[in-house]
Amino acid sequence: MTQSAVDGPVHHTGEPAQPERHAEGQPGPGGTWRKAAVIAAAGIPVGLLWWLLAPSGLNVLTGNPDLAAGTNTATWLPRDLVLAGLCLLAGCIAGSFVAGNKHQQPGPGTVVLVVLAGAAGALIAWGTGVLSAQWWGAPADTSASASVAFSLRSYAVLAIWPAAIALAIFLNSLFPGNGGNPAAAGHVK
Repeated sequence: MTQSAVDGPVHHTGEPAQPERHAEGQPGPGGTWRKAAVIAAAGIPVGLLWWLLAPSGLNVLTGNPDLAAGTNTATWLPRDLVLAGLCLLAGCIAGSFVAGNKHQQPGPGTVVLVVLAGAAGALIAWGTGVLSAQWWGAPADTSASASVAFSLRSYAVLAIWPAAIALAIFLNSLFPGNGGNPAAAGHVK
């Protein structure tokens, strides 16, 4: 069969053109990089949410005026835990976004890239939250402790987002969905 440079193949099946895929059946490198960029950029809204919700930030979550100031040491742990919860949620969503399906699992390079993007997203979230507090929050006297200002005391929280991505991809590879096919799950009598 001949192929026209303009029209494509001579015999058209009527199906829409599929995106270019590499050998593993995954979207090309551009698709993987776009997913990684979206995951990292998600750090901006996560950081804004952290500042909006957390004690000693805007404190929308509790609304308790006693927890609004960073001078109250009881706010320091919940402030870190709010970011931890948001990072866990973002990591689970990102991991399921990238995990693929039963027939198309992400390759090792894709997994490494999106886990690194999750780490970047966590760092961006941390920076966005701290910057939001500096721009829109009340000034804090940090002479007693640097933790009085809206900040993160436990840096291990930043590992939650990439770890959740890796865990979601791993669990998806262990327990791939059956796509709604009861025969695939062994439920047909």
